[in-house]
Amino acid sequence: MKVDTLRKTQRIWFGSVTGLAVTLVFGWWYGLFAALLPMFVLTKIDRWNSGIIMQLIISVVWICIQVTLIVGFLQPYPLLMTLAVGLVLMFKCIAMTHKSTYLFGYIGLLIGSILLNFASYNGFDLEEFVMGLIASTLVTAPIVGLAFYLFPEQNILPASAFTAEPTAAKSRAHVDTQRKDHNGLVRQALLGWLIAMAAFILFQVADLNDSLSAQASIFIVLTPMTLIGSLAVAKIRIIGTFLGCFAGMLIQLTLYTWSNNALLFLLAYAIAAGIFCRWLALGDIKAGIGFSAMSALTVPLTTSFVPEQKDAFFSICYRFSSILMAVVCTSLAIWITHHFLVRIIKAKPLKKATDNRTLR
Repeated sequence: MKVDTLRKTQRIWFGSVTGLAVTLVFGWWYGLFAALLPMFVLTKIDRWNSGIIMQLIISVVWICIQVTLIVGFLQPYPLLMTLAVGLVLMFKCIAMTHKSTYLFGYIGLLIGSILLNFASYNGFDLEEFVMGLIASTLVTAPIVGLAFYLFPEQNILPASAFTAEPTAAKSRAHVDTQRKDHNGLVRQALLGWLIAMAAFILFQVADLNDSLSAQASIFIVLTPMTLIGSLAVAKIRIIGTFLGCFAGMLIQLTLYTWSNNALLFLLAYAIAAGIFCRWLALGDIKAGIGFSAMSALTVPLTTSFVPEQKDAFFSICYRFSSILMAVVCTSLAIWITHHFLVRIIKAKPLKKATDNRTLR
């Protein structure tokens, strides 16, 4: 293993395990974000980048404010609420078409959709969820900083080498036909917006309060904003989810009656996370699998598993089946929407002028 890859693996592993340890110490019910957000950031950068950290914090705080205002004032008026949500999601999708604002749009789209879904249930405490989410986001900065201090990068790359796009979007399969012309960008924004609005309406109408993972999968598959990229991410998501769920079951079966021991629980999680963090450090397709596996490993063990009271076996099985269904349906919806947009928005060939000169 190369030294740079080893250091990056150590940083990602340290960030996710430390984040989980913080949730265990403070007893955060929605502390899964404290484990996943540092891992997400450390996968994207190879040195301290205050710009990405600030963009993450601002995007989370801003979408929390937006959702709180929309739900607080417009929830009794479904039509007005739908229009307001549509406007917010449109701006997020437009932001995702530009690299400089991609993270801002993606985080807002993902977190905003989850908040809107949960807020539609009477028994859900939106304020508690928002406070836990913001606290997890603020904790991300010192965890990331400590990770770089303990495991510094040997060969520092120029700042231009870093982007804020999610790992799945950087897989080789995504280097396809993401266009940079005006019509292509409009088509991508509309594709994201239509799928996001369909997901919003579905989760508002249907009783799917236990499908956080399935809802997140919809937007992870949507990440590339292209048909070919989304189909590639769908395969990665399914494989990674299966491996993460399998690892979660092994942890529960291995600990068994010792699951109430926080140190043993954290140790078992750290061992399983080591393998997936290695894949995250490698980048490309393996990084996408590693990200899906880490989320599948972390979410059930932090939300459904209560030692000596409630196991996570059925939650893990439900998670995999719901994600599989969500990924398949989302891929089908993206395929239909893509071909519909291609017919109504004709994009000019990128090299038309060059080809004409060649013919002459």
